[in-house]
Amino acid sequence: METYSLTDIGQTREMNQDYFFSSEEPVGNLPTLFIVADGMGGHKAGEFASCFTVEKVVEAVTGSKKEDIPEILGDAIRNANLALIEYAGEHPQMHGMGTTVVAAVVTENQLYVANVGDSRLYIVGKNSRQVTRDHSLVQEMVRIGELDETQARSHPDKNIITRAIGADKNLKIDVFEEQIEPGDKILLCTDGLTNMLEDTAIFEILNDARSGLSEKVEQLVRQANENGGTDNITVVVYQPMDEVAE
Repeated sequence: METYSLTDIGQTREMNQDYFFSSEEPVGNLPTLFIVADGMGGHKAGEFASCFTVEKVVEAVTGSKKEDIPEILGDAIRNANLALIEYAGEHPQMHGMGTTVVAAVVTENQLYVANVGDSRLYIVGKNSRQVTRDHSLVQEMVRIGELDETQARSHPDKNIITRAIGADKNLKIDVFEEQIEPGDKILLCTDGLTNMLEDTAIFEILNDARSGLSEKVEQLVRQANENGGTDNITVVVYQPMDEVAE
């Protein structure tokens, strides 16, 4: 198993509002835990929201006595959401802050994912694919047929999200369960990566057998910056099993 993570402020932002957590080791009753969050809000509120949320999720997971992985993740994210709303209510300068969150747990050949917002998780390998679905205005327009994927990439409203931690006490969380194969890499990232690189380019870099995992992650961030770096960029990649030689 191998993991590598990197966060970068990008080319145009004054602060980094992304935050991540990465553990190949057990956290509470979970065998592994990976989280990426992309905060929003002025006056450092977005920076606070992402950090606060990730720390609250980790805290809740650590203290959970449950065994069911989707339940543990869901409870932890709902707990973080309510805590962030409560904090914003007590601190007027933080009003309106929020964050995306995508969290993943890997157990042998099984992947569990929970997400809110437009930070993404991909499985990259022989069958590369996006697992999460963006909770965004533009993605909803794609779903109902008003836009195609090409139009969506350059749409002026592509950064408007329809779900976020801190926005609503009745939070809806998407949960996914996927099989993974030897050699698959689990990629969690913020839209600072996916707005700057096409999926095909991301897959090509991560599947390049000539470079190590740290080089691949650094290349993704470097390429996103070279393509404009219009947002903070966070990349977490975990490869739980080596590829089986044929």
